[in-house]
Amino acid sequence: MQSTRLRTLALVLAIAAVPLACRKPATPPTPAPAAQQTPAPAPVAKATATREPFGTMPDGTVIESITLTNASGATVKAITYGGMITSIKMADRNGKFDDLVLGYDTLDGYLNDTSYFGAIVGRYANRIGGAQFKLDGHTYKLAANNGPNTLHGGIKGFNKAVWQAAPFEHEGSAGLVLMHTSPDGDEGFPGALSVSVMYTLTDKNELAIDYEATTDKPTVVNLTQHTYFNLGGDGSGDVLAYNLTINADSYTPVDKNMIPTGKFAKVEGTPLDFRTSTPVGAHIGADELKPMRGYDHNFVINRTDNNAVKAARVEDPKSGRVMEVFTTEPGVQLYNANHQDGSTVGKSGHHYGQYNAICLETEHYPDSPNKPSFPTTTLRPGETYKSHTVYAFSVQ
Repeated sequence: MQSTRLRTLALVLAIAAVPLACRKPATPPTPAPAAQQTPAPAPVAKATATREPFGTMPDGTVIESITLTNASGATVKAITYGGMITSIKMADRNGKFDDLVLGYDTLDGYLNDTSYFGAIVGRYANRIGGAQFKLDGHTYKLAANNGPNTLHGGIKGFNKAVWQAAPFEHEGSAGLVLMHTSPDGDEGFPGALSVSVMYTLTDKNELAIDYEATTDKPTVVNLTQHTYFNLGGDGSGDVLAYNLTINADSYTPVDKNMIPTGKFAKVEGTPLDFRTSTPVGAHIGADELKPMRGYDHNFVINRTDNNAVKAARVEDPKSGRVMEVFTTEPGVQLYNANHQDGSTVGKSGHHYGQYNAICLETEHYPDSPNKPSFPTTTLRPGETYKSHTVYAFSVQ
């Protein structure tokens, strides 16, 4: 018994004496694989339309400002007074955003404006000679607000109207529909005219403008947008160094009252030849331009059908910004702020001087109601006036 106990104790001691290094360590349990984490998707920028008060009319009517923003951060702002485009911000070749249109910081500026900054122009854009026209044997006398002529719809045209606004957001774009009804006899024009103008800012940095109108009596209509562009940024000076191309072989010459003669003339060999890229100021001192103090001419756009074609291209060498204009209209009026003399105080206190902007107004020809040889501007009940223009911005 004693010997058995001794043998057992010796065996236990022998096992205990085995070096620890010779023992196989216990294998820890394998942890369960962690659940794979899926990173949250990065927010995708999308085009938006927002609205806010801009000011109050003397009669208490609240004027709204609607801001359209695309996925790259470009913006277009418009107000319900006159449908005026008050701001367009696009990046230059270095990615810097500037406001590219002339205008005012407050509603009061637009209420007192006489330059049509950013306005929807109608019922009839440009001039009607003698402030009258004949339609279906009846002579309609209009308000004369430009010497003997009617200009841009008369004394209280669409630029003075308060428009109803309906913003919208779509995939790849944001926009705004503006609506207004001009009553029968407004500024002398016949028929109640129901008008809608849609501004659409796309993610491709295009501003599309679509016009529609219907009437309950035979009438004439010619709508356009009168934004003053400065691709270097508001307040950056004149535009004479901009390179301009206009897709037009002809223009409509005018008489001493700025009314077309009814004939067409070739641009070749004149200061109006912009068929190839030419600085705006290359011929600004020409004798032919002195009566207008610069460019205020209607160009006959080259086209083979009624689809939208490129009417013009403007390049600012300094900022690298480019603006191309596409339209379904037969003409484009080139105007370069000839009558600005520094007395107009605009955004941020900028004084707007001569040639501080360029306007490219897509439209039918001036005085078309009195010129049978021009494309018609007559609209009758049951018909719909439609017009489409795109201002496309890029850099180079």
